[in-house]
Amino acid sequence: MGQSLHTVKSNQVRRPRAFRRAAVAALAAALLTGAATPAVATARVAAADSRVAVSKAAAGQDRPELQKAVQAFVDAGFLGVQVRVNDERGEWVGSAGRRRLGASAKPPTNGRFWVGSVTKTFHATVVLQLVAEGKIELDAPVAGYLPQFGLDRRITVRMLLQHTSGLFNYTGDLDPDGTWVPGLPATGKEWLDNRFHSYRPEELVRFALSKPARFEPGKGWSYANTNYTLARLLIEKVTGRSFDVELKRRILRPLGLKGTVVPGNRTQLPRPYAHGYFRYQDAGQWKVADVSRQNLSLVAGAGDMISTTKDLHTFFSALNGGKLLPAKLLAEMRKPHPKSDPLYGRYGLGMFVQDLGPTCGTVLNHNGNPPGGYAALMYSTPDGSKTLTASLTAGDAAVDLTTYPKMLDGLVKAAFCGGQAGSADEAKPAQ
Repeated sequence: MGQSLHTVKSNQVRRPRAFRRAAVAALAAALLTGAATPAVATARVAAADSRVAVSKAAAGQDRPELQKAVQAFVDAGFLGVQVRVNDERGEWVGSAGRRRLGASAKPPTNGRFWVGSVTKTFHATVVLQLVAEGKIELDAPVAGYLPQFGLDRRITVRMLLQHTSGLFNYTGDLDPDGTWVPGLPATGKEWLDNRFHSYRPEELVRFALSKPARFEPGKGWSYANTNYTLARLLIEKVTGRSFDVELKRRILRPLGLKGTVVPGNRTQLPRPYAHGYFRYQDAGQWKVADVSRQNLSLVAGAGDMISTTKDLHTFFSALNGGKLLPAKLLAEMRKPHPKSDPLYGRYGLGMFVQDLGPTCGTVLNHNGNPPGGYAALMYSTPDGSKTLTASLTAGDAAVDLTTYPKMLDGLVKAAFCGGQAGSADEAKPAQ
């Protein structure tokens, strides 16, 4: 959802390490399969036609390490994968699996998809552009810009972008002792039955504010979609224009991003696209629903955008290459918070900073997925010269997502480390 596969929301200082690890697997499984605690099952082995299809543009590149890493997701039970890697060797584009259940065609390599929490990086970039223009102060109280919510005046703009505000996550949150506190319908059959409901951003924020804060502002770290819904409202208040208009003016048109959309209440993915499915339990029976159509106003500002692997590459390469922000603010974006969840790096302002080790160096990333069916990956080197962008779709297989970190580690290292495979130990969260 606005929360991605890395988004176990907690105050990590007080969370037992063993619980963190279990929570990552459980929540990841819930997000992609639609069950709170799905049974771990042997994934269906992909049929022979799931072998990686390489685009004509990439056909001249022999990249068996990438093909193997992409195929691993399908072998583990994902329905489909599309991947784009840009580096010193040029561009490699491939896909594996199936475009939809009951068909043999592979996912389109130019397909549109729900990007989930990748949305947060776009919002953080626009907020920081407004900081550069003197229209927003990074360490000013958010309440000064949005007085209607009665926010704690200790909550600053920086805290929104870095998830240190302590605000409750409106799609559900974890208490310090690990107890799950439900939010608006965002998982299981309850979300499925409610997936076309329209929400207003103000409604999401007020729901979050009706719940106790997780901690005092600035005293912890807890991933919360609420922060970025407020960031969208902040952008709109300061500019007097919708976020959609500002995004087009500041990023989409200058970079020529023609596949990126802020859909609002629109539920249909523009063509072409791969279908994503939601596996859920109903009266004790496992069922599967096509969730290619869904209303993501549920995560406005936090996870509601649509894009393509090409557009995400262009955006993240430009951002990290210094084309969208002054160097000083780009450096602020990359200052990781020490208490943030370490599974995919430490969180800066709208991006994670991940150390892949001495032979691979640092990568910047933000991944994401909506409540069901889809996941997106977006990685870059600090200079923007090498990127990995991808979309995954869930099908009708029960996937053991405790293996997801290792599969992702294998793909990232295939793209950024010359094909090095990560060990199981390397794929575990830092302790």
